[in-house]
Amino acid sequence: MIRVVLVDDQALFRAGVRMLVSSQPDMDVVGEAGDGSEALEVIGRTRPDVVLMDIRMPVMDGLTATAQVLTQPEPPRIVMLTTFDLDEAAARAIQQGASGFLLKDADPEFLLAAIRTVDSGSSVIAASATRELFAHFTAETKPVPGEYADLTDREREIFALAARGLSNSEIAAREYLSEATVKTHISRILNKLRLRDRVQLVVFAFEHGLA
Repeated sequence: MIRVVLVDDQALFRAGVRMLVSSQPDMDVVGEAGDGSEALEVIGRTRPDVVLMDIRMPVMDGLTATAQVLTQPEPPRIVMLTTFDLDEAAARAIQQGASGFLLKDADPEFLLAAIRTVDSGSSVIAASATRELFAHFTAETKPVPGEYADLTDREREIFALAARGLSNSEIAAREYLSEATVKTHISRILNKLRLRDRVQLVVFAFEHGLA
């Protein structure tokens, strides 16, 4: 069972999501909270796998709560909920380690798929969407860390294409490689750069002026 916590200051919205999630045989809503402060207590007590976290709430907003949750050992995967598709707060949450963001008016099937996707260790927004988001909200670039120098020339080529938001199949077609080979390269790149997924790769590229 995927253990889910819902965090949103609108009780009606939480009720709708709870009914949707609870209708699934592989999911269980183990807690709810109406603000970020309450969320910290609920998450600490219930130890969920996935948290759906609203960004804008009273008392403590979702961004502050997310930052605190992600400092805990073995934190849950967090998906930010927002009403804006280009939301600076969502970009900041992803930089902090959130697994992506969803629009609050997303289709129910997409919401359920997103929960399963992040529970499996992936992110719920495409790298191309991440690129568009960070193109709007990139702050001052940071120095390139030494780990980047450990990439081979081929890995740097794959890194640059992935940072542009290309999928494995698009990279494979462009570079005349098999998708399996591209996947292997991506895995090695993520391991060398200590990144969790492709979304974090795009964030890394933008933060260090490599996009």
